[in-house]
Amino acid sequence: MDIQGNGYISIEQLKDQYLGRKIPVRKATDGGAPKGLSFQDVLQQKTVGESGSLKFSKHAMGRLADRNIELSDTQLERLESGTRKAEQKGIRDSLVIVDQLAFIVNVPNQTVVTAMDSTETEDNIFTNINGAVII
Repeated sequence: MDIQGNGYISIEQLKDQYLGRKIPVRKATDGGAPKGLSFQDVLQQKTVGESGSLKFSKHAMGRLADRNIELSDTQLERLESGTRKAEQKGIRDSLVIVDQLAFIVNVPNQTVVTAMDSTETEDNIFTNINGAVII
């Protein structure tokens, strides 16, 4: 049966069009994963962010708002620097002190768990940490 002249395409033509065609491989420049990175590496970059910046938990954001604490860009950079130093030393849950501000950071997750003005803490006792960084 000749269906070529009807404006219809044959199954063979359809097969060649979709199955015989090579699917272009996405490159790193067009939004695909860069070569050499594993799925976990890409997932971590997307979760943590390209710059490796810290995340703030909902609890930490609430504490910052309740205590009227605003971080300057330099304080945030110092907090990130302190977290990197804690990571290099193998600290999992760290107290990071920046100026008069105290932060508890879960280092593997790059997440600030809570924040406080160090002058407001009762007895200056911090629990559930295994290291401290003073910046």
